[in-house]
Amino acid sequence: MPTLLSNVIRDLVQPTNSLLFSSNLSLLPGNHGEKVGVFPPTCNRIECPSYDVIHTGNGYEIRRYNSSMWISTSPIDDISLVGATRTAFLQLFGYIQGNNNDKQKIEMTAPVITEVKPSDGPFCASSFVVSFYVPKENQPNPPSAKGLHVQKWGPTYVAVRQFGGFVNDDQVGEEAAALYTSVAGTIWSDAIDKSYSGENSTEYIVAQYNSPFEFRNRVNEIWLTFDMEDGFTI
Repeated sequence: MPTLLSNVIRDLVQPTNSLLFSSNLSLLPGNHGEKVGVFPPTCNRIECPSYDVIHTGNGYEIRRYNSSMWISTSPIDDISLVGATRTAFLQLFGYIQGNNNDKQKIEMTAPVITEVKPSDGPFCASSFVVSFYVPKENQPNPPSAKGLHVQKWGPTYVAVRQFGGFVNDDQVGEEAAALYTSVAGTIWSDAIDKSYSGENSTEYIVAQYNSPFEFRNRVNEIWLTFDMEDGFTI
């Protein structure tokens, strides 16, 4: 018999073709990422990493995140972001429920992020690393756990595109491509291209904020992280 947790995991990242996809802060099908600057309502209820918006462009915004810490899975090879995120969420949810070396429970945070390294072909496995944000209270000494590791981010610049609905495999590549097109030719594009020049670099990140039971005001994001030169001014 399916458990409540298994249903939560199933629903968290399940694809959908329903009209739920059109009831999200005016982020409608065919117009998914045209609006930016929507503050995820989830972050009014649970802890999220803090950031400043330093620029708003056509279909994107540039944020500067403060230093943050994430608990992350090992790379998961899968043909599906949905499948990989489902697998990883089980492991990470167990971690915050006390399945860690300190038997310590940790508060749920947002967003759940999935770092994506696409495959070379349509039927080849891509690589995914899924992470939970570590609450500030736990950052001085986050508990360790088998199969998980801590990522420490310094101040980080992120180009962001928002879209609504329930994340599915077909849309994320399109949304990432749309974000890259939006920033092409801007003052940010060279820094982004330079940051993604390495063979082993993450191509993009998918950030999901909502409970699987929420069908209104859903906010998802594509992130392109990058570094800026010292002394850069807008």
